[in-house]
Amino acid sequence: MTLGPKGRNVVIDKKFGAPTITNDGVTIAREIELEHAGENLGAQLVKEVATKTNDVAGDGTTTATVLAQAMIHEGLRNLAAGAQPMAIKKGIEAAVIALVEKLAATAIPVKDKSQIANVATISAQDPAIGDLIAEAMDKVGKDGVITVEESNTTGLELEFTEGMQFDKGYISPYFVTDQERMEAILEDAYVLITQSKISSLSELLPIMEKVAQGGKPLVIIAEDVEGEALSTLVVNKMRGLFTAVAIKAPGFGDRRKAMLQDIAILTGGQVISAEIGLKLDQIGLEYLGRARRVLVTKENTTIIDGAGNKADVEGRVSEIRGEISRTDSDWDKEKLQERLAKLSGGVCVIKVGAHTEVELKEKKHRLEDAISATRAAVEEGIVSGGGSALVHAATVLAGDLGLSGDEAVGVRLVRKAVDEPLRWIAENAGLEGYVAVAKVRELSDNFGLNAATGEYVDLVKAGVIDPVKVTRSALANAASISAMLLTTEATVVEKVEDDHSAPAGGGHGHSHGPGGHNH
Repeated sequence: MTLGPKGRNVVIDKKFGAPTITNDGVTIAREIELEHAGENLGAQLVKEVATKTNDVAGDGTTTATVLAQAMIHEGLRNLAAGAQPMAIKKGIEAAVIALVEKLAATAIPVKDKSQIANVATISAQDPAIGDLIAEAMDKVGKDGVITVEESNTTGLELEFTEGMQFDKGYISPYFVTDQERMEAILEDAYVLITQSKISSLSELLPIMEKVAQGGKPLVIIAEDVEGEALSTLVVNKMRGLFTAVAIKAPGFGDRRKAMLQDIAILTGGQVISAEIGLKLDQIGLEYLGRARRVLVTKENTTIIDGAGNKADVEGRVSEIRGEISRTDSDWDKEKLQERLAKLSGGVCVIKVGAHTEVELKEKKHRLEDAISATRAAVEEGIVSGGGSALVHAATVLAGDLGLSGDEAVGVRLVRKAVDEPLRWIAENAGLEGYVAVAKVRELSDNFGLNAATGEYVDLVKAGVIDPVKVTRSALANAASISAMLLTTEATVVEKVEDDHSAPAGGGHGHSHGPGGHNH
């Protein structure tokens, strides 16, 4: 019921707080628990289809669930008629491989801003959100971080941070250069980066004198700056003799080392560390980084226009991308993604507000889905939307891929299932679903039903598009769970203990309604 531009919302009851109103398939699926243990087991497996699709592509969860339901229903019907489950599984897998290849072959690369806006608009079902995400992606690039935050206003705002930002501010408020805004702004500054703690003045004095001779300000990023080193920096700043700012290094442990190295590469400096035989009191200006502007607040530091070599920065970016592809941990992936964005783009914050908490939650959901869908589109390209891409791709399954017997049954099962997303989109728009599917099948690639207008048009030109990654993930995950379910012969569930003990007062252990037995 939530599929397509005319799909409806679902209200989810929450034990605590306001109810959630959404049309997001995975959010709805997560809340479903059935009383019957065996039935609930099946529901949890189908829930896995939506969850996995959401993890990989960030959208397409309803499509994945519809595909899984169609494959399972059709598969069970064939099993009841005596088909061999393992052969059906083989046919399903062969059909999915052929469909994924066809989708990849017809994908259109996403290059311009209007296509990005269209993808985001379709996902969020809101042109204002679509335009805002396109604007954000245009600014930070495809690897840039776009985050969603709640705001006190009722509209949407976009905030952009160019350069590199990390979440550590000045160690002492005495470093502030703009009292009104409580910011330290250092122009054309040297950047000293070290893994160690600085407390002794004798360590810091030699490099301070060298920087001061050139009349430039100094940014110090260290594990900590304390004692006489800190007091000397503050006194010199307050007397107007030497402008500096001390900042604690971001992150912890190995992540801190990696982030300091990122900053060093971005600014063209070197991390001063005993590990590589460098001592603070022995270094020259050539070990320091440079930046056109460094802005430091109580909580954040932004480095703008670092003097790092472009090739070195690109090399570091490639290295981080490699680490992202190799790691299995979601947390590591997220942190690496943040580092990648800091180096290769910037950070965009979309601030979203609404009149009520319920509306705010729903808006945030749509925004987050749309951002994921847009990333997926930029990554692998787009195909015509509205369920039409799957219907057109199914032409490759003609002739059952040369398979026979029950393997061919598996192929036909998938061919029938891929019509379902389009059928439901049409049904939700008040049209006859099977008629819409038959009509679209006769049209050429990229043509299909625009459910918002009820017309059959070139969907790519009309801006009704889906990311290939979303369609591909939905299909692959639905087929995977369906094939597993169809080859399952038995279930093992926890036994529900019946409470036969009599309650106080000697009655028996089931309730009676006001009108007698309530069985």
